[in-house]
Amino acid sequence: MNTKRHQDMPAAPSAADYLIASKQCELGHLQHFLQLGKLIQSISNLVHGLQQERGAANMFLGSGGEKFGTERKAMVKEAERLRATFNQALAEVHDSLTAHPVSTQLLNHIASAVHGLEDLSALRRQVERQTLTATEATEAYSRLIQNLITVVFEAADTAVDPSIAGLLVAMVHLMNGKEFCGQERAVGSAGFSSGRFDTALSQRMMHLVEAQERCFEVFVSFSDADSRELWYRVRAHPREAEIEQLRRHGCSVGPYKTLDPELAKQWFKLMTERMDELKKVEDAVEGCFHARCVDRFGEARNSLAHQETLIGSLDERGQGTQPMLVLCDSGNEGQSGEAWGSDGVGQQFGRSIFDLVQEQTRRLQQMTDELQSAKEALEDRKTQEKAVLLLMEHRKIGNDEAHRVLRKLAMDQGKKLPEVARALVSMADVLK
Repeated sequence: MNTKRHQDMPAAPSAADYLIASKQCELGHLQHFLQLGKLIQSISNLVHGLQQERGAANMFLGSGGEKFGTERKAMVKEAERLRATFNQALAEVHDSLTAHPVSTQLLNHIASAVHGLEDLSALRRQVERQTLTATEATEAYSRLIQNLITVVFEAADTAVDPSIAGLLVAMVHLMNGKEFCGQERAVGSAGFSSGRFDTALSQRMMHLVEAQERCFEVFVSFSDADSRELWYRVRAHPREAEIEQLRRHGCSVGPYKTLDPELAKQWFKLMTERMDELKKVEDAVEGCFHARCVDRFGEARNSLAHQETLIGSLDERGQGTQPMLVLCDSGNEGQSGEAWGSDGVGQQFGRSIFDLVQEQTRRLQQMTDELQSAKEALEDRKTQEKAVLLLMEHRKIGNDEAHRVLRKLAMDQGKKLPEVARALVSMADVLK
């Protein structure tokens, strides 16, 4: 009988091996987000720089090249500096992103953002030569900015730690709210500088105001206390009342009444100040996100070291020969647990591994439960965007009109937007 092959076979991995691997996986994920934090910060700064550049381009094109020429060039230079910082941050995290990819969607959106930035020079030349309108320039900058924000959104969707995911949800909704604020600045500047708001422009402004509020509501739900306090200060500033007055003035005078074009300067100034203050709130969230990543990484590293030491000390005590059955609670009420034989594992060691598995299971289940609300917020946004696209395609309408139809459906049915969006998407799937 040939026993040599049997003797040379590697030992089967133990429960302890997989417990350590589970901890190492968690540590690796946290390390990934610690590295990703620098990229997210660079995106936040680049988006703000491009929003400032877009605002200057609007004023430059709207005035026929007579205003904001010098300011626009300065903002282009600053945006290029921020773009270089983004490229450096992306290079530093490249190996982590591509060696062990965690999301094809994240990588795809990074590709879209990088590709969009490659076309930025051509867009700037068109602005300089005034070969496109302010509206066309706004749309081009907005697409680029949205591509960058979507990278943060997809990063949030890959987070498995609830405290980190929640802060990323807060940040991406704040960024989106600030972006809608920037688009509202452009719309208002166009209306006030021309001396009139037509129906389409007024409706566009109202849509952007509503979109901001929806984003800020989600931000408040997931942000940390310090960032929320900064947000409340922004909302309490006297500037907000002035902005609201100009909003009403612009949207209520009607297309046949003229406005003082000088209001455009006041509007642009107030909205720019507002966006700068929102950026401070954004920086506070990003700072809290980084600190949380550092803390959680330290905790996970210490937990791994402690578990390795504990298992090592248990192993040194010797193993009994009496096999035993190890049962593991699934962590879900009403569901049976798992069971395996402990062939070759002593009772003392087996009971200790059992305790560690139980503790890890309960902790992971708690994290999953806490993560659920953050994932739902992200999924709601995805579903609403799908519903809007379906309405645009089915009714042959624009983005703003599709959002208005979705909101009206929700009001008519007395339901929340995500519920109506899910119903529309579900119905579309059935009819395919």
